[in-house]
Amino acid sequence: MLSTSSALTILAVLIRIVANPLANVFQKQLTQRTANPLFVIGATYGFLTLVCLPFSSQLQFTGLSAMFWQNILLTSSFAVIGNVFLVRALHIGDLSVLGPINAYKAVVGMIVSVFLLNEIPGWWGLAGLLLIITGSYVVLNYDQTSFPLQSGNSSLFQRPAVKLRLAALVFSAIDGAFLKKAIIQSTPVTAFFYWCLLGFLFTFIWLLTTMRSQWRAQLQLLFSQKLTYTALVLSVGITQLASNVALAGMPVGYALALFQTSALVSVLFGYQFFQEKGIIRKLIGASIMIAGAVLITVLG
Repeated sequence: MLSTSSALTILAVLIRIVANPLANVFQKQLTQRTANPLFVIGATYGFLTLVCLPFSSQLQFTGLSAMFWQNILLTSSFAVIGNVFLVRALHIGDLSVLGPINAYKAVVGMIVSVFLLNEIPGWWGLAGLLLIITGSYVVLNYDQTSFPLQSGNSSLFQRPAVKLRLAALVFSAIDGAFLKKAIIQSTPVTAFFYWCLLGFLFTFIWLLTTMRSQWRAQLQLLFSQKLTYTALVLSVGITQLASNVALAGMPVGYALALFQTSALVSVLFGYQFFQEKGIIRKLIGASIMIAGAVLITVLG
C-alpha cells in the first residue's frame, strides 16, 4: 500500500502532466489575440503573487538560508527568460509540435552531467538519445508549412519556433536544478511563493524598460480576455505547485521522465483547440521521444 507522501507525489505528477499543456493552450490563445508574451508572463506572475498573499501566515519569511536565496533568485531569473521564450514559440508554432520538443530536456541534462559531473552515459542513455532524435524527426517532419524555413535551410532546428522552444527548454532545465535545491532548503509552498514574487519583480522591471508604449493596449486586452487570463493563472499555478511537490518527493531524473508524458497531451490539445494536422504521426513521434527520455533519465 502506498504511503501518503508517495500517493501525494504520484498525484502531483498526474496533475502536472495535464495542467502544463493546458497552460500552453491558454498562452497560445492569448498571443493569437495580440497579447505580448512578456506581458502574459508578467501578468501571470503578478496574479499568482496576489493569490498567495491571503495565505502569507502559512509561509516562511524568516530563517531562510543564504543558499536558499541564491537558489531561488537563480531559479526565478532562469524561469522568467525560459517562459518568455516558450510563449513566443507558442505564438508562431504548433502546440502539437512544441510539446514533444520538451523531451530534449533529458538530452540537455545528459550533456550537462558529462561536462560538469563527469557522468558518462551508458548504452541505455545513448539509445534514449537516438530515440529522441528519431521521434523529433517524425513529429517535426510532418508539415513544412507549420514552421517556415529560413533562407531555404532545410534543417529542422533552423525553424524559428523550434529554436525558441529549445532555448526555453535549456533555461527550464537549468532552473529546475536550482529549484530542487531551493525546495530542499525550505518547502514546496515557500519556494512556490518566492518563485511567483521574484518572477513578477523581474518581469515588471523588464516590462518597464521595454514596453512603455504598449501598456495601455495590453491592459485593455487583459480586461477583454479576463477569463482566458484567469484560466492561465490557475493552470500555471497548479502546474508549478504540482512540480514542486513532485520534485520534493522524488529524484529530479524520475520526475523529468514522468513529466515527458505531457507531450502526448500537448499533441491532443493542439488537435482539439487549434485543429492542428497530422495527429496520428505526431502521437507516434511523441511516444518515441517519451520512450527516449525515460531511457536517459531512468536507465541511462
